[in-house]
Amino acid sequence: MDRWNRRRILLVSEIVAGLALATVPAAMWLGILTITQLVVVAFTQGLCFVFFGLAERAALPMIVPAAQVPAAVAQNEARSRGAALAGPPLGGLLFGLGRALPFLADAVSLAIGAIGLLFIRSDLQKRTSAPAEPLWRSAAAGLRWVWRHPLIRTAIVLIAVSNLVFQALILILVVLAQRQHATSATIGVMLGIYSGGGLIGALAASRLHRHVTPRAVIIGVNWIWAALLPLFTIAASPLQIGVIGAACAFIGPLWNVVIATYATVLVPNELLGRVTSAAMTLSWGVMPLASLGAGYLLAALGPTGAVWVLTAVMFIAAITATASPAVRRAPPLAAHDTSS
Repeated sequence: MDRWNRRRILLVSEIVAGLALATVPAAMWLGILTITQLVVVAFTQGLCFVFFGLAERAALPMIVPAAQVPAAVAQNEARSRGAALAGPPLGGLLFGLGRALPFLADAVSLAIGAIGLLFIRSDLQKRTSAPAEPLWRSAAAGLRWVWRHPLIRTAIVLIAVSNLVFQALILILVVLAQRQHATSATIGVMLGIYSGGGLIGALAASRLHRHVTPRAVIIGVNWIWAALLPLFTIAASPLQIGVIGAACAFIGPLWNVVIATYATVLVPNELLGRVTSAAMTLSWGVMPLASLGAGYLLAALGPTGAVWVLTAVMFIAAITATASPAVRRAPPLAAHDTSS
């Protein structure tokens, strides 16, 4: 992200992902579609998603004035959550009309995205001389920057913990609902309510971030999560589980907006791609472990016991956030906006 042309990365990611998707309906029409092809297409999609996401995050402060970065991050958060909420039912609807339609619609949307990128005239990265060091050493600079910056380092650890907890929680909540004799449709509604809370929170975050300090968000959100998680153990129905989940999801975007804005404002732009990559590797890398751990917890303790374990983990995270000197001394974002 920091060596290559970011505009080109964005364009190539969209085009390659679109072409990969377009091979699926073509193979359907020719009668040669295989599971192997679907796996390769899915892998290509994931690869392009990572490249596009990193380039987009690194390019944002080159397009948006510093004072508008929090609002821009909040709008991106709302967009992502809205797409995640609307995508699965839309995909199901299109698949019902024709098996090739979801793939065609995705390919067309990616083509539109690529065309839209052509209208961005801003330079998406600062002009720097090409680094002479090897790529692996240059990439490690992102990890070194994170390690040397106490606030960002602590924030990434807290993000990793919350990702661990909530990735595990989804599976546990499904089992908890099944124990209450919920049907598949009921579980779908429950998870829809859960996700809806995140979408509403993302829409609200664009305004809420102006009224609370980053320190209050980093500390307060973790304590709110620690207080909400035990409520799942006394929920009497899947609907109640969904509402509690929606409350958890509602405050998540505010947390994401504050942390992403800090990273965007504090990290030198020529390092932003590498720092974001390092942060995503650390914070997302726990998710597969979370799913595995959830399975073990369910087998050993059942859903109620598993929720209490996750509550204990979140309680420790809240204490860590409260005790961290870097978090307690976190400066207001406005101060950085002005200096920028």
